[in-house]
Amino acid sequence: MSVARRPLLTATAAGSLLCALWFVPSANATDGKPQSAPARSTSAAPGPETEGALADTGTVDTSPYLFGGTAFLGLGAGFVAFSVRRARQQY
Repeated sequence: MSVARRPLLTATAAGSLLCALWFVPSANATDGKPQSAPARSTSAAPGPETEGALADTGTVDTSPYLFGGTAFLGLGAGFVAFSVRRARQQY
């Protein structure tokens, strides 16, 4: 493969990935019920406007996200190190 075509193929692959991700639906958490206008509260005590909102269901365990993010960060750093090492060997 020609060296001049590699950046074009990389740009095409990146553009295709971005276009594919454009169509991924957003993750807005709703309970599936139609939203109604919140009633005005006459009390001065602050509190949640809706009972049982999805975000208020308890604590969120973020450890899988931390472990996964760390693993992907390490994998990406490994790929970069491998690419740099390989590029230095060619010249």
